[in-house]
Amino acid sequence: MFSGEVALVILIITGLIGRSPIIATAASMLLVLKLTSLERFFPAVERRGMELGLLFLTISVLVPFASEKISSKDIVPLFTTLGGAVALTGGALATYMNGKGLEMLRAEPHLIVGLVVGSIIGIVFLRGIPVGPLMAAAITALLMKLIYSFSNFL
Repeated sequence: MFSGEVALVILIITGLIGRSPIIATAASMLLVLKLTSLERFFPAVERRGMELGLLFLTISVLVPFASEKISSKDIVPLFTTLGGAVALTGGALATYMNGKGLEMLRAEPHLIVGLVVGSIIGIVFLRGIPVGPLMAAAITALLMKLIYSFSNFL
């Protein structure tokens, strides 16, 4: 087994090689906390980090409302066009799936390692955007349900 420091350095290098500044920065910040003996903050970061990330993501998405770049005339097409209806459906389905992903993580918490490693692979090699383990868990829950359903069908 290798140490946490080595794992973080590998993630930093992987992020740099894969041109993923988010992975490199996140691993660097954790390495700084670890090397400065501030590891006592790890549980708080682990517990609240996703909430903070989602908070800032939501704030960035809501800025157009606050800056009045989106008006009521922009909202009406959501209910009167096919694209708007599909967007509403997509948003509702995504939140439903996230709930199923959270249920799966509560039932099988060991899968988080696979979700994190898979997310890193997606970021580095597929040029993906890290939206968090919750969406990865949602997709995993859906795939697992499909696999179980298909295997029971046979």
